[in-house]
Amino acid sequence: ADRIATYALLAYGLINVIMTSLSYLDLPRVMNQTMQILGIEGQFTNLAQGRLWGTVAAIVLIGGWVATAALSVRRLRTGKLTWWVPLVGAVVTTIVAAFCITIPMLGDPAFTSFVGGGTLP
Repeated sequence: ADRIATYALLAYGLINVIMTSLSYLDLPRVMNQTMQILGIEGQFTNLAQGRLWGTVAAIVLIGGWVATAALSVRRLRTGKLTWWVPLVGAVVTTIVAAFCITIPMLGDPAFTSFVGGGTLP
């Protein structure tokens, strides 16, 4: 049961990492969509940092999944309880990737104005 749960979580994580990484590679578009959903007026203009940190976040997600999968397989081979490793790996990797995409968000005038409760001129 542990082996099945571990592989199922890793498979789910892989699909999630692929889909999220692809969207992070076009972070300015994703940020514009997010700003529309939140009702933020204006466009995401921090394009260079958005592209850079979106790419870094995608690399973090992929690297995090690879490290999690490697650790999981190693633990399964030694017969240790492993189902929790993909969960912890997902949480840690998601926190680091979220930090990466926060950097360009906080560098965007429309977003920081919204967060600060102000309005754009």
